[in-house]
Amino acid sequence: MLILVINCGSSSVKYKLIDMQEEKTLLSGLAERIGLPGSRIKHEKNDGRKLELKEDLPDHRAALEKIIACITDKEYGAVNDVSEITAVGHRTVHGGEKFNKAILVNREVLNELESLFELAPLHNPPNVLGIKTCQELMPHAPQVAVFDTAFHQTIPDYAFTYALPYEYYEKYGIRKYGFHGTSHKYVSGRAAAILGKPLTDLKIVVCHLGNGSSITAVKNGISVDTTMGFTPLAGLPMGTRTGDIDPAVVPFIMEKENLSIEEVSSLMNKKSGVLGVSGISSDFRDLEKAEAEGNKRAELALNMFIYSVKKWIGAFSAAMGGLDAVVFTGGIGENAIELREKVLTGMDFLGLEVDKEKNNVRGKETIISKDGCRAAALVVPTNEELMIAKETQALV
Repeated sequence: MLILVINCGSSSVKYKLIDMQEEKTLLSGLAERIGLPGSRIKHEKNDGRKLELKEDLPDHRAALEKIIACITDKEYGAVNDVSEITAVGHRTVHGGEKFNKAILVNREVLNELESLFELAPLHNPPNVLGIKTCQELMPHAPQVAVFDTAFHQTIPDYAFTYALPYEYYEKYGIRKYGFHGTSHKYVSGRAAAILGKPLTDLKIVVCHLGNGSSITAVKNGISVDTTMGFTPLAGLPMGTRTGDIDPAVVPFIMEKENLSIEEVSSLMNKKSGVLGVSGISSDFRDLEKAEAEGNKRAELALNMFIYSVKKWIGAFSAAMGGLDAVVFTGGIGENAIELREKVLTGMDFLGLEVDKEKNNVRGKETIISKDGCRAAALVVPTNEELMIAKETQALV
């Protein structure tokens, strides 16, 4: 069975073709700057052959047509005809409360997804556009929507409800939804396999750390709490996002700086986080370099992030009534050796001690805690595309 995994952003399409018999990626690529000058497609086959097409991509349909041409190309493709693709799995950011698992897409489902646009105005419209376009270009293939929010639909009401007038939840669905669910689900399952223990017996804190970061408490295989909320803005300070702040700061800044709703939203989503604090960059590699050179604001930004990760590990351990494992994933979690060490330092009260030699690893599945620790620390590279493909396969 061949599954094509599609992730449509506002101006990009990521794709990966996976042979599910061996869970092997046959090819992958990225169409970027769709609708903008300088649009192009970067495509790579699993044998290392690469193709870069500098093409005019005025819209997502044009991008997906070119992607299909790459997939079926005699030299760089993996199939002779698009009909060989069994199904298409789509990363879909927001499923609201209506979707707690992946679903086969039909007209009714599309209508429901469109009704959720106001909950994820930047993400869901291009996700739906990608589904519709693939329906047209590959009418033989079932389309499956796999939701970032679905894994978190097991969070109990006392953890997802905000202390606002309850009518706002009833009228507008204002509550914690959580994101990165596909990653948290995949990584917690892999961690259990590495430890050789049933996932249903474990209390795991998964730290998905990247430009966007979230931490999830996974108890007995299900999400019981997570740091992101109604939107991906909540929780940890991130590359350009504030994370948790006192809500009263927002109207205060709006009044002092004479900002509109759109401007303050842009401030909190695109100009804050470690970029805003450091004044240098949203890239943690740049911050670590600047810190080594004595930049105090870069040091402050990194310390804020590390402190927040520590705090949430402790909070979620308390919420679950114990801890069996902490797992690091995402671009930062998988590669930032020193940052992981700083997060785990002083965690011996939870039965966690980092092994510096084991921790000297990037992007590789491994246990990084000392032998004999009561709780384990692991690095597990995420594979959201494989998780999407698995959920798609299960449905079709």
